[in-house]
Amino acid sequence: MSGRPAIFLDRDGVLNDVVWRDGKPASPRTVDELRIADGAAEAVRAMRAAGYLTFVVTNQPDVRRGKMTAQALDAIHAALIQTVPVDEVRACLHDNIDACDCRKPKAGMLLDLAARWNIDLSASWMVGDMDRDVQCGKAAGAHTVLLGRDYNSGSGADVVVPDLRQAAAWILHTSLAALTPELQD
Repeated sequence: MSGRPAIFLDRDGVLNDVVWRDGKPASPRTVDELRIADGAAEAVRAMRAAGYLTFVVTNQPDVRRGKMTAQALDAIHAALIQTVPVDEVRACLHDNIDACDCRKPKAGMLLDLAARWNIDLSASWMVGDMDRDVQCGKAAGAHTVLLGRDYNSGSGADVVVPDLRQAAAWILHTSLAALTPELQD
């Protein structure tokens, strides 16, 4: 291993509940709309206690689309990190038309964080609720966990679980098993 392991977490639908707009899952646009998902803070604490760096990587095109301000986004992230202890929050503010390298499913945010924090992507995980999160993690060379939702395909990930608590349990069990293969006999 040539760096530290990390867990990259999508924000909406993973750390906080999605907001439903016009029948579609969407991001909160104000702090008042932010609802931390049950068990999210405890799951992140467990991952950190096991030695993982933790990062939020989130697409937030509503800023570019003029549906929320950058200040509102900063306030949401400040409120989030008061409850959920992560090492850094990284947000792509671009829209699809911008064709940037940071908007998931592209791996730019993960690759940049890996370079800055000396992360071993092959020992790291991407946890998300959308198929594009899985594609992003795979493109970066990380393992992937998809939180099963009615709005994703449920395919392509290394594992599909119902929530972040079970994602953390899976990751920690899998990591322990990899470190102690003699326990599997």
